[in-house]
Amino acid sequence: MAPAAGRPYQLVIFGASGFTGQFVVEEVSRVADGGDFKGQELRWAVAGRSRKKLEEVLQWAADRLAKPQLKSIDIIICDVKDSSSLAEMCKKASVVLDCVGPYRFYGEPVVKACVENGAHFVDISGEPQFLESMYMKYNSQAEDKGVYVVGSSGFDSIPADIGVLFTKNSIQGTLTAVESFLSFKSGSEGTCIHDGTWQSAIHGVADQGNLKNLRKQLAFKPLPVVGKKLKRRGAVFYSNEVKEYAIPFLGADASVVKRTQRYLYENLQETPVQYAAYFAVGGLTSVITLMFAGFLFLLFTKFSLGRKLLIQYPKFFSFGYFSKEGPTQKQMDESSFTMTFFGEGYSEDQDPQQGKPNLKICTQVSGPEVAYITTPIAMVQAGVTILKERDSLPKRGGVYSPGAAFSKTKIIDRLNKAGLHFNVISKTEV
Repeated sequence: MAPAAGRPYQLVIFGASGFTGQFVVEEVSRVADGGDFKGQELRWAVAGRSRKKLEEVLQWAADRLAKPQLKSIDIIICDVKDSSSLAEMCKKASVVLDCVGPYRFYGEPVVKACVENGAHFVDISGEPQFLESMYMKYNSQAEDKGVYVVGSSGFDSIPADIGVLFTKNSIQGTLTAVESFLSFKSGSEGTCIHDGTWQSAIHGVADQGNLKNLRKQLAFKPLPVVGKKLKRRGAVFYSNEVKEYAIPFLGADASVVKRTQRYLYENLQETPVQYAAYFAVGGLTSVITLMFAGFLFLLFTKFSLGRKLLIQYPKFFSFGYFSKEGPTQKQMDESSFTMTFFGEGYSEDQDPQQGKPNLKICTQVSGPEVAYITTPIAMVQAGVTILKERDSLPKRGGVYSPGAAFSKTKIIDRLNKAGLHFNVISKTEV
């Protein structure tokens, strides 16, 4: 059964008055003026606990964009702790954009309400335990209801997940392995992220044991290794590819990409791509600083008092990278990211199970500041894709990673037009 058509709102931003939510409001307003909605109205609303705060966000967006009409956008009063208010919100929405985190604490009630009331769900979680537990608990029910639950649709993990698909689609043959290297650029004031992301990381690292137990319950069979096995790099290494020291990227990207590759292999019989994600940190000084900060972080997450201190003093323990205030506008304007993918595979006339890879490809996904410009772009385009490309989504509803949900859609074109850039850097035959 598909969700009911003709609902009052196509998009509802839940948690619109939060730090990230305000920028999602701004992005939805931009999308409403062009592209898919040029010449037609995008019906959308904001939702949250406080009418006053929601009105302030709409006023803020109206002033920033010089759009006084934003002050008249509809407001839905809704509390994540009030299941009846969540149900009422979901009955009015085609797609709910959930900006209320950490998702391990506040995400499940929204997923449950969406599935039960026929609203599609999109979040920006970088929390593997939440994402995978939602699959275990709600996938079958979402299938029956025709509801799409698409997690990790922000910076974690649209660039990585969709970037691997872009690389796969850009090679003339069979892609079997990809390594990605993420790098950031900042301006004179450096970079900063609001401490909500910091808190999610603290709780995620502290709860690694439960994630392992969850994966045992899911009991997925290992994906087959096609072609040459991808070797894992060390904890710190010098990358000849990007000419910097690098470390494994500890975010959700690897787990999200693996979920996508599992879906494509099991449901569409596509060759699974091996994947490893790394973070380029620069020179030796950066490596030493990062190792020291990482040691403190891991140590303090092991006990309750340590976690409280990390949460109370994010700026101190993160060397200024996270704060309760979040970034300034100048910091956001001067920040950007590049994710470079190095892939290898086999030409169409070669058997991937015989011999060495004979194709190499390098691609890039690049864009503006990751947390409050790229993430809203990615989230909103995920929501628009669900609205506009229903026939290109998987036939059944369910709990999906972005790549699994959108592999047959035009989401790369949408993201390119919205400000994220997918490019082929080089292709060679060896």
